[in-house]
Amino acid sequence: MANKKPHNFVQAGSNGKPSTEKPQQTTHTLQQAKPVGNAGAYRAAAVILWIIALIFEIIALVLVRRTVVYKLQLNLPTLIILIVLDLICVVIGSQLWKKANHIKPASEKNPTLFWLWNNMGVIVALICFVPLIIIVLTDKNMDKKTKTITAIVAVIALLLGGMSGIDFNPVSQEQQQAAIEELGDANVFWAPYGRVYHTHEDCGALNNTETLTYGTVEEAIAAGRTRICSFCANKDAITDLPTEEPME
Repeated sequence: MANKKPHNFVQAGSNGKPSTEKPQQTTHTLQQAKPVGNAGAYRAAAVILWIIALIFEIIALVLVRRTVVYKLQLNLPTLIILIVLDLICVVIGSQLWKKANHIKPASEKNPTLFWLWNNMGVIVALICFVPLIIIVLTDKNMDKKTKTITAIVAVIALLLGGMSGIDFNPVSQEQQQAAIEELGDANVFWAPYGRVYHTHEDCGALNNTETLTYGTVEEAIAAGRTRICSFCANKDAITDLPTEEPME
């Protein structure tokens, strides 16, 4: 895709446009970005994991209810293991779902769908833990120690699962398309733990970073870097993309 307008990037080609070739090694160790991947496959895997998480919750609910009805002795370690397995599936599923959202984001034209798409992990966490917490807390036959431990573990799992489902760096379909149109196939750079991508490898915010990943802006967004560094944007006079001050 052709650039909307050429910028004076560090890795510029002889024609003055951003280069799509591998950057030369400079003060940083450079590694190429991983392929973007298939959003549908990530979503399918997330849904499967969430279904498995729901199954673990149902088993835990059955265990609690059978204990109440048939006065069976509740196996607390088994119940805790079920909650932990539930949490693991919820968390991994949420990470895969967020990865898919960065590859193929939802459109802002439908605010309701956009909100649901970006908060699906939180919704699933509520579904997978709140019913169990309610059943445990309202059960009058469960002994106090078992009830307390189970409730605490379930609440912690709810909090961890909910937090894992929050996308603190969301992107919309419109923002992704605008970035692709602005930067085309030009190389951008990002740090291992940064939140933004850079159009300049020599950006001052990257002075303390030894290893950088480079790739297209589409690959940067897929890696969770959904906004351009504000310093790089100012340097290149880019005003129509979401910016953020880097914290590398």
